[in-house]
Amino acid sequence: MRPASHAALGGPGLGLPGDGARARRRTALAALLLPLLGAVLLLASAAPAQAAGYRYWSFWRGAEGGSWTYQQQGPSVAVPPDGAVDGWRFALSPDGGQDAAKPRTAGSFAEICADTPAQEGRKRVAVVLDFGTAEDAGSVSGSSLSGSSASGSSAASVPEQRTACAAVAPRATSAEVLATVAPPLRYDTNGLLCAIAGYPKAGCGDQVGAAGAAQPAAGSADQSTGSGPDVGLIAGGALVAVLAGGAVWQARRRRHP
Repeated sequence: MRPASHAALGGPGLGLPGDGARARRRTALAALLLPLLGAVLLLASAAPAQAAGYRYWSFWRGAEGGSWTYQQQGPSVAVPPDGAVDGWRFALSPDGGQDAAKPRTAGSFAEICADTPAQEGRKRVAVVLDFGTAEDAGSVSGSSLSGSSASGSSAASVPEQRTACAAVAPRATSAEVLATVAPPLRYDTNGLLCAIAGYPKAGCGDQVGAAGAAQPAAGSADQSTGSGPDVGLIAGGALVAVLAGGAVWQARRRRHP
């Protein structure tokens, strides 16, 4: 007759020999793992919060009815057709496109380009420029965009929204359209558009923490190295200890069934 398995024989309430030893091993394992798991959770909760977003110029294309659609191409690549509307908004926004702040003015080509007659061999593109608010500029409390007085982004200096109509060559890009109606433009070394019509005077895609303070860019020389313990290393070490404890318990269980 085939013997019954240990699982069948060791059911609850049978009180077979070895049940007490197994229970003691489980209790010992729990006593080892629970404090370590608690330490991992505590350290994870103490980790810095994710950044709230970035301050930058988001790029939009005017859609039917005056709404806005996020531009999937950069301004140096996008070639707007005749009758298009390009929209720009400077704001504190998440990095991800569709969730960025949109221009607050509806884009109407007929209204914006009403006083710019059509020309042979040229196309007309309407442009909406929304320089954002004092809060977008990071200057509600008098602080500047990049944390220094050199940025020139005080609440009083945020430009008003405005529109323009550009008459340009048929193959002109949105960057060329913008350069026609809102110079000077400023780009960083990676080709990111930092300023339109000279605004802002400093900074470029600054990462901003949850409290609204600008953070140094990753890898910049201004990043603080700090002298405190590295939370990631501590949490990783605790997790390794948890796994090691489990492995030891399993090995002992195999040696002493």
